[in-house]
Amino acid sequence: MVPLPGYAGEGDRTNAKRDRTADADVVVGFLKCTGTTMLNDDQLMIQEAAQRFAYDKLRPFAGDWDARKHFPVDVMREAAGLGFAAIYTQEEHGGSGMSRLDAVLIFEQLSRGCIATAAFLSIHNMCTWMIDSFGSTDLRARFVPRLTGMELIASYCLTEPGSGSDAAAMKTRAEREGETYVLNGSKAFISGAGVSDIHVVMAKTGESISAFVVPKETPGLGFGANEKKMGWNAQPTRQVMFDNVRIPAQNRIGAEGEGFKFAMKGLDGGRLNIAACSLGGAQDALDRARQYAAERNQFGKPLNAFQVTQFKLADMETELQAARAMLYEAAARLDAGTPDATKWCAMAKRFVTDAGSKVANEALQIHGGYGYLHDYGVERIVRDLRVHQILEGANEIMRIIIARDMLKDQ
Repeated sequence: MVPLPGYAGEGDRTNAKRDRTADADVVVGFLKCTGTTMLNDDQLMIQEAAQRFAYDKLRPFAGDWDARKHFPVDVMREAAGLGFAAIYTQEEHGGSGMSRLDAVLIFEQLSRGCIATAAFLSIHNMCTWMIDSFGSTDLRARFVPRLTGMELIASYCLTEPGSGSDAAAMKTRAEREGETYVLNGSKAFISGAGVSDIHVVMAKTGESISAFVVPKETPGLGFGANEKKMGWNAQPTRQVMFDNVRIPAQNRIGAEGEGFKFAMKGLDGGRLNIAACSLGGAQDALDRARQYAAERNQFGKPLNAFQVTQFKLADMETELQAARAMLYEAAARLDAGTPDATKWCAMAKRFVTDAGSKVANEALQIHGGYGYLHDYGVERIVRDLRVHQILEGANEIMRIIIARDMLKDQ
């Protein structure tokens, strides 16, 4: 495992009165918000390093990135220097060789700094992992070492304008012509598109689905306009179009027809990661609400002296601790390869993302009118978390996966 140093820094100095976080406060918050009884010393070190990076390098700038729609590639490359761009990629080509639980701990903390940036790092990790896990020796050697440090940035291309959860309706095709494939079609809602250097693309080959690596400079590859989104503004989102895009057959990941299997394996981990981003973002919202309730006075006393506020905070804390326990359990089951791991990943994704949005919305309510203002940061969290209930499989699809597993023997 790549060693991760503790990340000492100055903390968040933005909006000091409302958003004050000295180093000592960061550590206290870190200890209060984690179920430390199930984590070993290495995991606690990883977790703290991720949180310190989030508070030093992400949180002070997240609001500005959101407002300017800025994609902080330079900062993500700093995160890659800590091993956060190839968390569960093998060490042979520079990966960190960590577990899915380690990844959950990292994304939870990074999203306390900037949800959109943490979520993109999750996508990049999935692409790197897929190439490393299923690609040929040549494909791994060509791309993985440059992905682990984010010299190359990767986007994941599965969803299409006419097919989201229904992957069988995919229209993008890859036709074999000698030692090349020719791709035609389009993908929608692709994070990083237009900036990313390579694209992991799912395309139909015959009646099955295969996976390919498509570099940005390949002739015929085009991009739509940057989408105007509710949230996740700190990363670009565009359509990706393929017009007779010709790539060498060596750029296929694994055997022809196995792409859907790879995608489904990737989605288990992706669902945990996006749930972790919801958990961390909601924790940040709760932290902000607790601080605001202690500082804001109404009717001659602070908000946290009123029972209605106390009950809100108590429910928010309970929801997040329950979500955290379920998420960590699901990650442990995926690491162990238990037969019910996919069901647990679906349950965790559904429960944690729903709980995260609920808690963030309550945090905004505690802030009152100020919560609606950009400067307080809570409205950005609410906007960024909302999409987590849709992507990596909508939460309605999670319910189908869970129910199908429950009823498979009947």
